Amino acid sequence: MSLEVKLQVFEGPLDLLMHLIDKNQIDIYDIPIVTITEQYMAYINAMQKEDMDVTSEFLVMAATLIDIKCKMLLPKEVNEDGEEEDPRAELVEKLLEYKMYKYMAYELKDMQMDADMQWFRAKDLPQEVKDYEMPIDFSDLIGDTTLTKLNSIFQELLKRQEDKVDPIRSKFGNIEKEEIDMDAKTLYIKAYIREHDRFSFRQLLEKQHSKTEIIVTFLVMLEEMKLGEIEIEQETTFGDIIITSRKAS
Repeated sequence: MSLEVKLQVFEGPLDLLMHLIDKNQIDIYDIPIVTITEQYMAYINAMQKEDMDVTSEFLVMAATLIDIKCKMLLPKEVNEDGEEEDPRAELVEKLLEYKMYKYMAYELKDMQMDADMQWFRAKDLPQEVKDYEMPIDFSDLIGDTTLTKLNSIFQELLKRQEDKVDPIRSKFGNIEKEEIDMDAKTLYIKAYIREHDRFSFRQLLEKQHSKTEIIVTFLVMLEEMKLGEIEIEQETTFGDIIITSRKAS
């Protein structure tokens, strides 16, 4: 079957397939894969005759069509539900998705063209109109308001502000972050280990003044144990932890 096409019309293999389906008035859910494959291959051959570079996308689609064509000649496969699988199903899904996005692109293009035809008038108000200010009649603004009413409104606003204040949280002070130098604490503990050789962990914690210092001290002791600088022993559960310097042991 002879097929004349303009190569520059199609943006990709799906665009070409949609053109062939529309031209032959084919139901997209029941594509005669043999006919479409022959026409598609004719387009690929036309591209080669025109000495154009055949893109990989067109070649991949050609291989896909041939693969589907071969599967159509074989007995149909049955899925787990006992239904026959259509080798064209995946291709149909891609074509429907492509068609949807293509129509959306057409709609956006029409909206852009409609927007391009809209023109807005520039502001050309006379300077007298721009400078005009509405006169203010303060008697109309105040109305029947008196100083007594204004004071009552002001007192009501103050009361609302007082009601919003949390009597407990408002007395809280600022919580400042405690900064502890990890390197300085490490040097201190190493010096303590050298001076005492063998001591209890409780004895070391007595020198710390805050929870953060205790945590940092604990981390430093773990690091020293990992490096093999100290040995730790505990005779009973929840008993005192005895620390021995490696040099002393």
